[in-house]
Amino acid sequence: MDEFDALILGIIQGLTEFLPVSSSGHLEIGRKLLGANQLSSDNLLMTTILHLATALSTIVVFRKDILELFFGVFSKKSENSKKYIIKIIIAILPAGIIGFTLSDHIDLLFVGNIKIVGMMLLVTGLLLFLTKIIKPKRSQISKTDAVIIGVSQAFAIIPGISRSGATICTSLFLGNNKSDSAKFSFLIVIPVIFGAILKDVFSGDIFSNQIDTSILATGFLSSFIFGVIACQWMIKIVNDDSLIYFSFYCFILGLTSIFIL
Repeated sequence: MDEFDALILGIIQGLTEFLPVSSSGHLEIGRKLLGANQLSSDNLLMTTILHLATALSTIVVFRKDILELFFGVFSKKSENSKKYIIKIIIAILPAGIIGFTLSDHIDLLFVGNIKIVGMMLLVTGLLLFLTKIIKPKRSQISKTDAVIIGVSQAFAIIPGISRSGATICTSLFLGNNKSDSAKFSFLIVIPVIFGAILKDVFSGDIFSNQIDTSILATGFLSSFIFGVIACQWMIKIVNDDSLIYFSFYCFILGLTSIFIL
């Protein structure tokens, strides 16, 4: 792998982590098309660096909300912040449990199976398409909503199911406000990503890879920059009720994966 490879991987990770098109699905399709070792999940160090960059890009975009929640925990007058953090914890539990117990087994079932990836992209496309007929009502995400959104996030471990697409669509289907749905979706991914990173660090597997610092830095910066761009873009897409356009992309890519690749 060289700096150009890292640049491309960073751009792909930064964009597809937030846009509702499934980063893991694109990874599988990329491996199929390119047969490139650098796209392999075995290259855990680069994968970890790219995910760290996208997590940090989320923190940058939502820094005001995160600081408000953080200081709200220590304020006796801010019960809303404490309740919101509880909802975040509730929502990350399903993905956390599956990620720490079943992710390796699930990966073995889906890695290299492009037809299943294509089918899951069709599911993602359908979810995005249905948002066009949904009429959001509430502005407050309830604890019950948090549980359901958390379960939808857990399903996104399957390549082809978009994490942001699944969680935002689920929140909208439950009748929640567009901007609140987008914000909650992106805030709950931060602890999930850091949890996955810690799991990889403690396993020691990431230290088996030998990659030059300049290559890692290139991947990190490109993933971070395009992550910030994609995160801000996604917020606008949700607020403008434009998720349906990505449904067409998922339909086309899904059908191509099933019948052509």
